[in-house]
Amino acid sequence: MAFTWNTPEEDRAAIERWFATWSGQVADVDFAPAMDLFADNIASFGTHMDVVEGLQALADNQWRKVWPTIEDFRWNLATLKVGVSPDRLFAIGIITFSSTGIAEDGSRFDRPGRGTVAFARSSVDGDWAGVHTHISLNPGTPQKSHGARPAKS
Repeated sequence: MAFTWNTPEEDRAAIERWFATWSGQVADVDFAPAMDLFADNIASFGTHMDVVEGLQALADNQWRKVWPTIEDFRWNLATLKVGVSPDRLFAIGIITFSSTGIAEDGSRFDRPGRGTVAFARSSVDGDWAGVHTHISLNPGTPQKSHGARPAKS
């Protein structure tokens, strides 16, 4: 198999920047610029949905149900594992995150999890776009958070 986890440094750095950018957008509940990081025909699944196709469906059925309800979201960049195809047009990023959930009584709880993002681009000098996401909470973490932060966009 030609796929490798020995990723060219420039690709690893670009994907790390991608996660750092998305991290801030999730934390800020900033949907509009986050959508620029993904392909329109993305296929995903997550906490609030089975398989869904399309970026708007992902934003409506997952992001808008989670991001406003949590605080302090951060991808843990030190845990990032990146693999890239031999032609450098497809990649996978595996990473953990931390966040704070809000219980019904207003108390806070740790809300850690992990994510996998598949990336594609049309040329080696092009930007990576997310084409698949799978985000999940660590086992035993409460699924429901009750925050109600306003969206930035």
